[in-house]
Amino acid sequence: MTVLAVDVEKKLGALQLSVRFEAAGGATALFGPSGAGKTSVVNMIAGMLTPDRGSVALDGTTLFDAAAGINMPPHLRRIGYVFQEGRLFPHLSVRQNLDYGRRMSGHPRDPDDFARIVALLDIGHLLERRPRLLSGGERQRVAVGRALLMRPGLLLLDEPLASLDAGRKREILPYLVRLRDDARVPMVYVSHTAAELRRIATKVVRLDAGRVVAAGGLELLDATALDELE
Repeated sequence: MTVLAVDVEKKLGALQLSVRFEAAGGATALFGPSGAGKTSVVNMIAGMLTPDRGSVALDGTTLFDAAAGINMPPHLRRIGYVFQEGRLFPHLSVRQNLDYGRRMSGHPRDPDDFARIVALLDIGHLLERRPRLLSGGERQRVAVGRALLMRPGLLLLDEPLASLDAGRKREILPYLVRLRDDARVPMVYVSHTAAELRRIATKVVRLDAGRVVAAGGLELLDATALDELE
C-alpha cells in the first residue's frame, strides 16, 4: 500500500524541480549530489515550502493539491522532521525536549509510549541532561525521539548524520536501523552518502538536477562511492 505519493514542481532560482515518486513502508532514500533538490523535496512534503504545481498525499489524505487549492499547514500533516543539527531547545532538559513533540501535537501523556521510545533509542540515562552536555550522536537520537513522540504517520530525516564525524556516525547508525525495523513509521531519508544509505534504505529515489532519474533498490547507489563508515 502506498503511504506517500509525491508529484510536485517548483522553480528555485536556476533549479527547476519536477519530482514524482511513491513510498510505502521502510526507509525511502532520496539520494543525489548536493544541489539536486533533496531538501527542497522534503520541505514540500512537510509543508515548509509550497510547490508551484502538483500534489502530496499521505495515507490517502491530501496534504497539498495546487489545482484544488489545498495546502494543509505543517503542524496538521502528522509528519515528524529530523534536521541535520537536531535543533533541540538548549534551555530544556532531554526529557522536556522529548515531551515538546507530544505537547505540540496535542497528544495526552502516554508513559508506556514514552518509555518505549526512550528504550528504542537508548536515551534513558540522558533524560535530565541539557543538550549542551550531549554528544552529536546523542543529540540526534533525542531529536528522533522528539519526532516519534508526535506519533507521526511519516518521518523525514534530512541528512541527520551530516554534522557528525565518522565515529559518531557509526554510533548512531544502529539506532536508525532499529528505528526502521521496530518503530513501524515509514521514513524518507535524505543523503548524498551511498555508504550511509546502504545501511538504512529499503528503496532508493535518485535525484539529479531537480529530477528523478531512477527509482528502485540499493543497486542505484553509487558502487564506487567511498564507504567511510566501514
